[in-house]
Amino acid sequence: MRLALRPYLLIVPALLLTCGILYPFGLGLYYTLFDFSASKPQPDMVRFENYETVFTQDAFWNSAWVTVLYAVGAAAVETVLGVAVALLLHRSSLVGRVLEKILILPLMIAPVIAAIIWKLMLQPSVGVVNYLLKPFGLGGVQWTDTPTGALLSSIAVDVWVYTPFVAILALAGLRSLPTSPFEAAAVDGARWWYTFRRLTLPMLWPYVLVAVIFRFMDSLKVFDIIYALTEGGPGDSTVVLQIRAYLEAIRFQRYSFGISYTIVLWAVVYLAAMILVRHLGKIQRKAAEAK
Repeated sequence: MRLALRPYLLIVPALLLTCGILYPFGLGLYYTLFDFSASKPQPDMVRFENYETVFTQDAFWNSAWVTVLYAVGAAAVETVLGVAVALLLHRSSLVGRVLEKILILPLMIAPVIAAIIWKLMLQPSVGVVNYLLKPFGLGGVQWTDTPTGALLSSIAVDVWVYTPFVAILALAGLRSLPTSPFEAAAVDGARWWYTFRRLTLPMLWPYVLVAVIFRFMDSLKVFDIIYALTEGGPGDSTVVLQIRAYLEAIRFQRYSFGISYTIVLWAVVYLAAMILVRHLGKIQRKAAEAK
């Protein structure tokens, strides 16, 4: 009897977790069909009017464009730097082993704390970044006071925090690759770039794509770094979809409308994840066939 019940008991935690996720999600989806707000405690059902309003607002399309720029820029830079760092650390040396331990330090800092630290460092008059650049004639730069500078600064902070994550995944992938193809290439006198392009990168690509999926999905729903660094400013130049939802639901107290933004963002992240995961599956199948 106990053995028969054991499989059902083992799924109880997963079932509770699933219910804990689906219940608030379903409740939020239900609230988007009304016009809940601080000025209207007794709401009326408006069906899909909130979504219609979202998609007809210029603010939504601006936030969507900023979100895409941020996610693509952060994921691309982190991927390139992460793979480069992993290639450097893959060479066994004392310096590499020390740097490997230091590499995880940014991941141990909460992103909002890292953003606050960088906000102080990027201050035009008293920030350490301008102080260090002053001898080169680059002091006094308004890092977060211009639309382009604010977006690039936000991406730079994201890169500083999460590049180690990509590097660790890429390094794990490098250490799992078979050695025989590289030994054969070395015997044949293949150059480093040819070996990297023809052997290392194709075999490493499934690991890199996993890192890209994680970072791209996380960047699409970024909130903490941008809000702590720029609060969406100047103007609405760094107002991503997550911050737009916060402004509508919390600051402007239009609860149903703000939740509608989060549902739209969830749909975007879900569709992007499906496409990337399907692409990852194709690459893994090709890699398995090659072996």
